[in-house]
Amino acid sequence: MRACVAGWGTAVPERRLTNAELEARVDTTDEWIVERTGIRERRIAGPSETTATLAVEAATAAIKHAGITPDEIDLLIIATATPEQPIPHTGAFVGEALGLRCGSFDLAAGCAGFVYMLVTGSSLLATGDLRNVLVIGSETLSRIIDPADRATCILFGDGAAAAVLSPSGDDGRGLLAWDLGCDGSATGLLEIRAGGSRLPASPQTIANGEQYLKMSGQEVFRRAVRAVVDSAVTTLDRAGVASSEVAWFVPHQANVRIIDSAANRLGIPRERTIVNLERYGNTSAASIPLALAEAAEDGRLRADDLVLLSGFGAGMTWGSALLRWGTP
Repeated sequence: MRACVAGWGTAVPERRLTNAELEARVDTTDEWIVERTGIRERRIAGPSETTATLAVEAATAAIKHAGITPDEIDLLIIATATPEQPIPHTGAFVGEALGLRCGSFDLAAGCAGFVYMLVTGSSLLATGDLRNVLVIGSETLSRIIDPADRATCILFGDGAAAAVLSPSGDDGRGLLAWDLGCDGSATGLLEIRAGGSRLPASPQTIANGEQYLKMSGQEVFRRAVRAVVDSAVTTLDRAGVASSEVAWFVPHQANVRIIDSAANRLGIPRERTIVNLERYGNTSAASIPLALAEAAEDGRLRADDLVLLSGFGAGMTWGSALLRWGTP
């Protein structure tokens, strides 16, 4: 039994932060941002919007699209790097708002979070006698970004996307193969140092700005391309599929140069690569499902298309998955 995407939904804040606005805040230009990243604007959560509220909105749409009711959800998984609060987990807030009474947990795998959820949810469908697993990538990264740090404030945005995973039956659709990995030697390349047990938050850590996300951009770029390519190749090999057979490549939306470099090395042309980061920036665990849902909604994804997903993020964590597209 394989798991396929039975329904999807998205939620993004109305507030847009353009490159022109950033020009007035930090030492940068619209031309530089577009050339180096491909990003033109990103969405920013309003005062009443949180990781949980965005997750609820996306999940509500996904459940409706799948043609089921909330009481038919058997498990909830949320991938996020920006939880609602340290305790309890974000899934508790989301499950309560949706009226769920099933099990739930949060998953922290950075920008590879959606692939990790897809693999975990599919495995539990196959082994746990479940009918529907709700997976959500939701982020409010604007809350952990130093607005004066031009290395990060130009990159990240807020948003959420959800999918209902259901058994595919015997038609061959669903998750075909996957690869997950993590190189812990790269933990310092993308991190928030303070606020955990290793370095509890204090007046001193706040004065030092250690509550904000810090990134070593050039090294992340170098490792990200290699991680995406190696993981994607492993996944394709496990499925016995050539890159020429892939209908759509859906990479993590971090940087257009990373996307283009990885696609070129995989031999997948730009016209078969789904890119939407120019409108959303890097939304971490929400980025792959946002791109996937948009492509499904506008009809680019068709039944039996082979869809390759690949993400990478803090840790350094990576994950790839190959789907044969189609609803149950």
